[in-house]
Amino acid sequence: MGPLSRETWAQRLGAFRASPSAFMAGPEGEDLGRDLLSDLRSEKLNEQAKVSLLTLSLEYPAQLWPDAPAAEAAATFLLDTLDSLPPRPSALRRPLLLAATTALVSGDVLSPTSGASLRLLPLLLGLASSGDLGSGLGPSSEQRSLQATACECLRELESCKPGLLGGCLGLLRSLLGQEGPVGQVQPLSLLLALALRNTLVIQARARASGQGLLTARVPSTGSGLWDWTLAEEGDAHLQPQAPSWPAAEEDGGLSALEPSPEEARELRAAVAQLLDTSYLLTPVAQAQLFWLLGWALRGLRGQPPVLFKPQLVRLLGTAQLTLLHAVLALKAAFGEALFTAQDEALLLRRLTLAAQHPALPLPVHLFYLHCLLSFPENCPLGPAGEEAAPLRLEPQLCHGLLPSLLHEPMALLARLHLLCLLCAEDGDEEEKGQGQRPRRYLEELLAGLWQRAALSGGPRALATLCFQASYLAARCLSGQPAALAPLTHGLAQLYRARPALAPHFVDLLDQVGSELGEPLRVLLRQDLVSRSGRDEALRWHLQMLAKVADRDAQPATLRFLQAAAAHCTGWGLQQALLQVCRALLRAGVGGGLADLLQALARQLGDPDGRDHARLYYILLGHLSEPKLGVALGPSLAAPALASSLVAENQGFATALMVQEAPAPIQLSVGPRRAEGPAPVLQLQVEVLEPVYSLELRFHVKGQLYAPLDAVHVPCLCPGRPARPLLLPLQPRRPAPTQLDIRALYTTAAGLTCYARLPPLPVKFADLFLPFPQPPEGARLGFFEELWDSCLPEGTESRLWCPLEPQGLEALVSRHLDPFVVVAQPPTSYHIAIRLPPDSKLLLRLEAAQADGVPVVLRTDDWAVLPLVGDYLRGLSTAV
Repeated sequence: MGPLSRETWAQRLGAFRASPSAFMAGPEGEDLGRDLLSDLRSEKLNEQAKVSLLTLSLEYPAQLWPDAPAAEAAATFLLDTLDSLPPRPSALRRPLLLAATTALVSGDVLSPTSGASLRLLPLLLGLASSGDLGSGLGPSSEQRSLQATACECLRELESCKPGLLGGCLGLLRSLLGQEGPVGQVQPLSLLLALALRNTLVIQARARASGQGLLTARVPSTGSGLWDWTLAEEGDAHLQPQAPSWPAAEEDGGLSALEPSPEEARELRAAVAQLLDTSYLLTPVAQAQLFWLLGWALRGLRGQPPVLFKPQLVRLLGTAQLTLLHAVLALKAAFGEALFTAQDEALLLRRLTLAAQHPALPLPVHLFYLHCLLSFPENCPLGPAGEEAAPLRLEPQLCHGLLPSLLHEPMALLARLHLLCLLCAEDGDEEEKGQGQRPRRYLEELLAGLWQRAALSGGPRALATLCFQASYLAARCLSGQPAALAPLTHGLAQLYRARPALAPHFVDLLDQVGSELGEPLRVLLRQDLVSRSGRDEALRWHLQMLAKVADRDAQPATLRFLQAAAAHCTGWGLQQALLQVCRALLRAGVGGGLADLLQALARQLGDPDGRDHARLYYILLGHLSEPKLGVALGPSLAAPALASSLVAENQGFATALMVQEAPAPIQLSVGPRRAEGPAPVLQLQVEVLEPVYSLELRFHVKGQLYAPLDAVHVPCLCPGRPARPLLLPLQPRRPAPTQLDIRALYTTAAGLTCYARLPPLPVKFADLFLPFPQPPEGARLGFFEELWDSCLPEGTESRLWCPLEPQGLEALVSRHLDPFVVVAQPPTSYHIAIRLPPDSKLLLRLEAAQADGVPVVLRTDDWAVLPLVGDYLRGLSTAV
């Protein structure tokens, strides 16, 4: 195949990017890499198109060169193409260098036995050192950009092969010390810092010596230019790391490296050289440089971090967030060895005042608050990992950081977190009657959040924010019972005002400790059992009681359940009631619960609820308390006890949960029922396996239909004819729709399952209802009266209804017969249709011809005209 055109390549690249795996599996995938390489030398493509091809090789090298031989061949071809470029400015040189480097790295062929590696590495080092590499690499105007690209490629190789540049440290130092363009300082600095860090860590963990590595101007070991021995040690001892400080046990190996006085002097000189030129780097590059050097010196014997001290004078007042983050990282790494108490106080004051600036964007504001909340102190008093406000943080400076209900939710939570830490720190003074203002402000703020969350029908976001704030306060003040008492009573009042927040309370009780959880459980339980069973929020009370029920207040709890049982008529309420019974079973409640379960097994209306109540009653009568806890426990991994009954029933937890399963049920719409005051959808149901206690729930999106009642079927068996299911429809507008269906049923194995069924369409014709038939002699007058009543409020329209060879009489008898008022077959029919809730549709079909019939229609609802037109035009195809 010859070279492809630019348009052809555009189509191939578009198809590849749409789905790389599918394209590579197709007939063109095998030749994509080979065609890409060959067309890099094609004269049909301009440089811009070739750069697009090279960009693809940078993004998808693993797909284009899937194995080591292919990657080696691709890198060799790319280097040959680079050598063949004419000595004039070209946009291909830098992408070719990057593509060759990427091919070697992605194919994992970088080694002393790779010919492409031995060609690429000297080329990159020569470009990085600005040496004379001949005219083949273009004019001098390209040398600066090529030098930066070469440094980036070397940094990538060093990252993937740590220690590869260990023998070039002296050369890189000399290059950094040469006078040259400022733009070349950054790539060389980052390259030297990465190579220095990797070399020190590898030597420390391998117990090797670094004699002469920082002073040699030419590489000292390895074959040719590269220290492959150190790179092999790097593969064993060091993997590429993300920019984060290692744990103490991970960097402890650095202490094993004991440099000689000369090595220590050269190391300090190299670090100082990098730091002295750091101000020439971009903020992001400076942060990367400080991280690399900080890791290199952290824990190294005889290397104090005071080398960073001159930079702190410049960095403590910076407005760059990346540099401020780098300063905090250095503080976390070195602590008081680098930062004095005055430095710490200055940094805290800087963060506090900056966080109060009114013009800060929300992400920047949150960054400053996070720095205050996670501030690395020199000498923290508490144990490691304990949350606390910084000791040197002056409370007077934080007045501008007090939270308000007007703040954004994320900012409010961060400010509230800081306020809670300050209240926890001042707990002792507050107990003596001093410093009550922060705690009082916190209580007032939480009261405002509770008041907003208690609004009936309020946004869910307000309730979520309220419970997030309550959780923060409970976590930070867990050691102060006096501060938790108002929080407990406030949450209890919130539940009394809005029981619909029960799911939030359940989640909160799962997260907080016993300091808040136990008092809140007691208050909620006392409030719940004192209510009557007729409460409108009964389902929320039962859900809440299932979380807080235990042995305490047992008589009151059982009285409440007995009163509530009479009002649990739906399946959902019955299941919530049984969940409370299950919680009482696990808590060890006995006598009175047995009577309640026995009563529920008789009086619950749903068979599934009666079965569960009977099962709980049997378990209570046959299992001791420890075995009952295992049988009803949430974990299926509980150890089997010495009881065959328990061993056979280890799956109780699964059996009592609703499980999602593929639907063994098929629903379809049966013949239309044109009778009664409202439209009724007739459903045909078939099952693939026995199904018991089937409940079909229907949902209609939007507001066109009123909510539909569920349909219940006691039992269905495959192969046994089932009666049609009747689903009354309650349209608020006469329009077609689609029913989403969910099924809840019990299998023959006793499992309760949940399934989604395919949606069913409700057609416009399914809503048709007939008018009451008038006496035989008054039909024409009845129709004319209806016809005249449609105007002037309604509308009239005319259209042509095509007919099939069967003719008009067959069409009417099949589709419109229940609605015919006056008929003169086979050419004339007067039809009256009632459309729920209170519309009418009248049709005159007269003077039928061989190919169709003209239709005059009137309706008092002009919005149904498009639906009527579509329906009549579709009748000819349905005959």
